[in-house]
Order: sequence, then C-alpha cells, then structure tokens
Amino acid sequence: MNQRILIKGSTLVNEGKTVVADVLFSEGRIAKIGKIEAEPDDQVIDGTGKHLFPGIIDGQVHFRDPGATHKADLHTESKAAVAGGVTSFIDMPNTIPNTLTMERLNEKYEIASKKSLANYSFFLGVNGDNLDEVIKTDTTKLMGVSDDGLYFTKKGNLLADNPETMEKLFANCKSIIAIHSEKEQIVEQNEEKYREMYGDDVPVKFHPIIRSTQACYEATERAIGLAEKHGARLHILHLTTEAETHLFRNDIPLEEKKITTEVSVHHLWFSDEDYERLGVLIKWNPAIKTKKDKEGLLQALLDDRIDLITTDHAPHTLEEKQKPYFQSMSGAPMVQHTLNCMLEFHHQGKISLEKIAEKMCHNPARLYRMYKRGYIREGYYADLTLVDLNQSWTVAKDNILYKCGWSPLEGTTFHNKVLKTFVNGNLVYDEGNFAEDTFGMAIEVGA
Repeated sequence: MNQRILIKGSTLVNEGKTVVADVLFSEGRIAKIGKIEAEPDDQVIDGTGKHLFPGIIDGQVHFRDPGATHKADLHTESKAAVAGGVTSFIDMPNTIPNTLTMERLNEKYEIASKKSLANYSFFLGVNGDNLDEVIKTDTTKLMGVSDDGLYFTKKGNLLADNPETMEKLFANCKSIIAIHSEKEQIVEQNEEKYREMYGDDVPVKFHPIIRSTQACYEATERAIGLAEKHGARLHILHLTTEAETHLFRNDIPLEEKKITTEVSVHHLWFSDEDYERLGVLIKWNPAIKTKKDKEGLLQALLDDRIDLITTDHAPHTLEEKQKPYFQSMSGAPMVQHTLNCMLEFHHQGKISLEKIAEKMCHNPARLYRMYKRGYIREGYYADLTLVDLNQSWTVAKDNILYKCGWSPLEGTTFHNKVLKTFVNGNLVYDEGNFAEDTFGMAIEVGA
C-alpha cells in the first residue's frame, strides 16, 4: 500500500496524555510507538515541537453528493476535510435522492470509493415513508439511521414531530438512531408571528427566537423519554441549548450510555451576538443561540454530558444563502476549520488538548464502533494529523477549499495550523499539497 513512514519526536496527544515519542507506520497501520531508529528506506518526518493527534473523525457532514454537486461533492469536501486534519466522516442522508434504501446507500459508498480523500461512512435515512423497510433491515452493521436534513425535502419528515413513528422505530431498530431534535409545531407558530410582523424578510437576529430553546428542549425531552421506554440507542444531533445539556448523563462510561449527544463547533464558536455582523451566513438549524447557551454547551462538553464534537458541515452557494430569511438556506461549511477552532479554544485556556482528542477522535470511534480507528495505537489504522500549535494564519478566499468558496470564518486569524494529514498511512495532505489520487476506505463497524 505505502512505504514505511517514521514521524520522529512529535508530542502525541492520545488517551488522556501528551507524550513525546516516535511513530512508525507501514501498510496502512501503525507498526510501532516509542524510540525508533530509522531504516535506510524510511521516509522520516521531523515532528519536533509539533503535536500529533489521531485523525479527526467528523460524525456529521453534508457533502451533497449525489444530487447537489453544484455546491459540494465528495472530492472537494473531503479535500477540505483532510486539510483540516479530518481523516474520517459520516455523511447524512439528505442527498438527492434521499438515502432511504440500501441501494441508494451502496451507491454513495461506490461514489466515495472513487472520490473521497478521507475515510467515509453514511447514515441510512429514515422517515415515515420508509419506516417499515428500515425496521426490516439489519442495521447493526451500519453507522446508524438518521432523519437529519430530510425535513428540507418534505414537511413532516422529522422524527421528533412524529411520536408514533418515533415510538415504532425505537421499539424495533437495533442500531444508533441519530435525530434532528426540534419541534416543528413550535417553530411554525413562531414563524407565523414574525411573518405577520416583517413579511418574508424577517431579520435573521430573530432566528434563535423562531427556532427557539423551547422547540429544542421539548423535542429532546420527548425523544429521550421514548428511547428510555424502549431501550433504544438514541443520539441527539447538534445540541444547541444549555437547557438541553441537563437531560444527559455523565456518571457512566460512553459504552454504557444508550442516550448520547454531540455539539457542532459553530455552536461553540458563535453566539446570537454575531448575527448583526454575519447575518444569514450563520443561519443554521438548530439556530445559534445565546452566549449563555454557548458557554453551557462548552461546560457540558468538558464534564462529559456531551460526548463528541461534529461540524454539521452544510455548504450552500452564497446565492442560496443571501436571500430573504425564509428563502435563505440553513447551514454553512466548517469541516476545514473545526480543529483550528478547538485548538484556538485551547490557546484561550478553555479546553485541554487531551479533551479535544477525546471528543474529536476517540469518542466518535467508540460511539460508532469504528474498527481500529480513533487512537494512536499499534495495529490501528495510521489516521493521523500533525499540527503546529504556534503558527498563525488567516482564513481568506484564496485558502478556502470548499466548493462553495466561502466560510463564515473569513477574516479569522488562527494561531495553530494543520501541517500534515495521513489517511490509512498515506500522506494525503502536506502543507498545501494533496495526494488527489489516493482515496480513503469505507469505515468498518466492529469492536
């Protein structure tokens, strides 16, 4: 597969520790960790003064392939991902057509095998239309099933709005059920109120009031209650409110949790104070909310009520974004910059390097039972990212890799930089250069 690569003297951030060590890998796997002497044919990389993380695993992206490739595809977005240190991702089902059958799911795997620079996996979509088929399907070898994004396709597709559908699914599905948790009835009532006041052009600052804390909390509380009733394996996607964090446990190990959740990096980075500056560019569903919510989410991440960090990477063209409130598409691209954001929080004293690795590398692999990924361990796949914690750079049009060509972080200066990213032992990103003909692998589910 690939030659022996030896990274000398970097600081490994792994399993709750930082330690200086050498890492040798060949044939796609980590062969040895410790003090290692190079052999004549080894490719030696000097990691002195740099930090080596397990590859970042992003558990929620929308790479738009197939069906909406005018704004993103599996090649362009995986290229942006590896430039940001991301080596594996799970893509959501709201592609066109929606990923509602095993045939559609397998088509996405086939496309990824020819286009994705990172390792890949995909959720099977579930809604009222295909519920019975999903229940009949053995989903235990899949990453999980999800309704996320399907509400864009047809009203009423959110599980959180359909307790009967949700109850039937929870009673019968053996895999992770990952849901978008908002109560659309509350959202619609709020929309009507603000439409009467402003017409179609509602100021975006009202977005977190329209898609309110109440809408999120009531949906999450009900979903957890139904999941507990049936012993279902529920994962709440992109948590946005401080109130919801108190619905989750931190007194048992992740492997014993049946109810888990995540936070997307933009809900840690932005608050409602940023709508005035950035407007619809930071219009996401669920909405970015208050500074208190942002701080509460970070605290819940630190004390393990929140289990992992994702991006919910959701690119749209600027034309699609810069429309009046009700027409503006929700979502924005983040996958290239999520590790930078978290390392910036580290510089600010808000989170440790070890906790970043736990929430972005170890826990996604544990939660989704990814086979031999998520750690720097001998025998594991050599998915690694080498970063410089003391190199400054600024996000600008000319260094954004998203196909849509923009970022809500434009103008942001980071004081850390991803230098190299290895996927299955291959150097796919090297300080601005890419191995564009080296593709990732489908992620296996296993111990």
